[in-house]
Amino acid sequence: MTTKPGRNRLRIIGGEWRGRKLAFPDLPGLRPTPDRVRETLFNWLRDILPGARCLDLFAGSGALGLEALSRGAEQVVMVDQHPAVVAQLKEHTGLLHARGARVVQAEALAFLRGPAQPFDIVFLDPPFHSTLLGSCLESVAAQDWLAPTAWLYVETDRRMALPPLPGEWSVLRHKEAGQVGYYLLKRTAAGGAEGDPS
Repeated sequence: MTTKPGRNRLRIIGGEWRGRKLAFPDLPGLRPTPDRVRETLFNWLRDILPGARCLDLFAGSGALGLEALSRGAEQVVMVDQHPAVVAQLKEHTGLLHARGARVVQAEALAFLRGPAQPFDIVFLDPPFHSTLLGSCLESVAAQDWLAPTAWLYVETDRRMALPPLPGEWSVLRHKEAGQVGYYLLKRTAAGGAEGDPS
């Protein structure tokens, strides 16, 4: 599969595939998580990520899921509904020999209605200005998608407030960079401040 060169490329910034540049489809609303944001996020997760099982629910360019695999995640399930995105992700995981990767073509909420399996880290980066984030947070927390000590990463337009958080979930980390507001969430009853990543 070919994509336009130049701006439709992302760079893996750490781990086994550090420096690898990968193309992604030129589609409206498809925006890789910026390098600066990824660097901060994976610094937060550096002690949690090795061996972790991750769910990237709006995989898009693969910036988060592939970065997680590069840095030692055991498994990453990357979900996206667009056929071109799914085809590109499958191509990348093949080229990288990413044994822990699984790419699924599905709409996010439809995927969450399927058989659940527990994940240690869930990445939620829906298209900006969509209404999916609140519903996905509720579905992920209500089903058996989360390990007892799981972490949730949420990325939104910085001008938009987070939807109400489910249950005992709370924001442990929050930063902004350019247009992006990003958050690391944890269930307070499962560790609270003692479980904060550095």
